[in-house]
Amino acid sequence: MSTSDLHPPAAPTATEAAYPSPRRRRLTLAAVALGVMMVSLDGTIVHVANPTIGRDLGASLAGLQWVTNGYLLALAVALVLGGKCGDRFGRRRVFLIGVAGFALTSLGCALSPSTEVLVAFRVLQGLAGAMLVPNTLALLRAAFPPAELDRAIGAWGGASALAAASGPIVGGLLVEYVSWQAIFVLNLPLGLAAVLLTVRRVPESRASTRAGGMDLSGAALLSGGLFLVVWSLILTQRHGWGSSSVLLPGLAGLAVLGLFIMREHRAADPLLPLSLFRSRSLSLGVALVTSGNFALYGVLFFIGLYLQNVHHYSPFETGLRMLPLTAVFAVSAPLGGFLTGRLGPRWPLFGGMLLLAGTFYGLTGLEAGSPYGGQWPYLVTLGLGMGLVIVASTEAIVANAPVEFGGVAGGLQTTANQLGGVLGTTVFGSVVAGAVAGALPDALAGAGVPGEVAARVAASPGTVGQGLPPIVPGVHGQVAAAVADASAQAFMTGLHTAMWVGAGAATASALLALLVRRGGHAR
Repeated sequence: MSTSDLHPPAAPTATEAAYPSPRRRRLTLAAVALGVMMVSLDGTIVHVANPTIGRDLGASLAGLQWVTNGYLLALAVALVLGGKCGDRFGRRRVFLIGVAGFALTSLGCALSPSTEVLVAFRVLQGLAGAMLVPNTLALLRAAFPPAELDRAIGAWGGASALAAASGPIVGGLLVEYVSWQAIFVLNLPLGLAAVLLTVRRVPESRASTRAGGMDLSGAALLSGGLFLVVWSLILTQRHGWGSSSVLLPGLAGLAVLGLFIMREHRAADPLLPLSLFRSRSLSLGVALVTSGNFALYGVLFFIGLYLQNVHHYSPFETGLRMLPLTAVFAVSAPLGGFLTGRLGPRWPLFGGMLLLAGTFYGLTGLEAGSPYGGQWPYLVTLGLGMGLVIVASTEAIVANAPVEFGGVAGGLQTTANQLGGVLGTTVFGSVVAGAVAGALPDALAGAGVPGEVAARVAASPGTVGQGLPPIVPGVHGQVAAAVADASAQAFMTGLHTAMWVGAGAATASALLALLVRRGGHAR
């Protein structure tokens, strides 16, 4: 009798048997990482390409913001529904639909002949992303045991950050040497690889019960309410905060969201179980994901304009100069997973938010002629802070939700993520536009621009809000140079004002982070 007969291998425990094998867990992580990399790569590449898209398609500042906000808004309003579909019909199945849809709509973006068509495909791309992203977290939540979940989320965040880090460089190269359309075509090979790996290696996962309906009424109310609220914020740039054109859709959106809450209280199978918010840490995690991405997207949008339109760097040169932010983000996300596993989410969140507050405060010192040596340290601290915040806040949400609501929790996390992005570009844009309009007349007068020319420039401050001097017919030489100097000064005033808003929001968020506790990982 052999030794192996005397001591047969131990059978897997009940807990171990509840999860896929280690090899399948690793392949599941690889597949969902490819999916989320498409979305992350798309975000930072578009920021670098915005000035070129604006010139090629004749887009205004509002049009450029819609290229970003149309995508983010579609994501935000459909993510919880995407997660719910995954819980009910199968997370792998819905993830595959999202990946394929994202790749195909990316091709549509590349073929767009106008700003309006591009925005339409960006909206469809966002809807596909809403099927994809929440189910990446849900697949991880179902595949990994509690002891490994923090590390898996850290790797997930690292993959997302790596894509974000490579986005400005790859995007800059493609925009400068191929075309801006090429940045969207890049999603096709990533999508194909994700589909093939998922079909062959990723196990299906869904909630333990499929009873009840899909709560389409709840989905319609949530989507409608979020759309109206965000739409009202976008309109502030054109009409001002106190305008009825802004207040009416905003109040209507809040009323619709109130109806959504009432609906969810009564629904037998709610789209978003309100019981999830009994966890203080989950609720705070949602708030902190929102505020973190509020910071990131607001800074990325306007720093990209600052580097290209004020400093006149090419897209590739801009990507190189944003590398400190994105490269550090690629390292800090796994670091955030490690620290969260050791300390829980509270202290990484607190430290990350303080880094963001310090970054915003430092960026208020930027001027039109600031050398790059005065810029890159703040990009480093922004990347470090964001890596800590995103991973720790994700853990606070996903790990405090029961596994049967994994898709909903993933949708909730990503809704907060994208809603923060919409708020960042929209609120920062509104703040910059308002500050530029207020500062431009004095800047023109101080630069010695003749009154008639100054009046024509001040009447149309939209171009200045992108960091570009307006082209005034018949104005040349020293007067045109004075208009350019005044425009740059007014743009920097708007940028500084937006950074002060960001510093205040990050400081308040740091205090909220002290109330977060470690998740229970209840299965």
